[in-house]
Amino acid sequence: MQSKPKSASSLAFAGAFAAALTLAASPNITSAAEMEECYGIAKKGGNDCAAGPGTTCAGTSTVDYQGNAWKLVKKGTCTKVSTPAGNGSLSCLTSRPSGQSYQCG
Repeated sequence: MQSKPKSASSLAFAGAFAAALTLAASPNITSAAEMEECYGIAKKGGNDCAAGPGTTCAGTSTVDYQGNAWKLVKKGTCTKVSTPAGNGSLSCLTSRPSGQSYQCG
């Protein structure tokens, strides 16, 4: 059985259709330049990085809203993020209102 050669226009259409599906299925992608590290907002195990001494990196925070663990958020929104432990911070938090203390740096 011999297959028919595909025309360039049908291949182009298939490629454009696949690209459109990929874009439609993708969440809004934000560039790294539009993001900032926000400390104290990650839930336990939900940090993007920097979870202090005794941890390695992403997903290693040991408590909710750990002051030395950060998540990436859109620039300008960090300090507006409110958690039960207080607002997000653009720098490492050595303590939280709950009395928990953390090592930074």
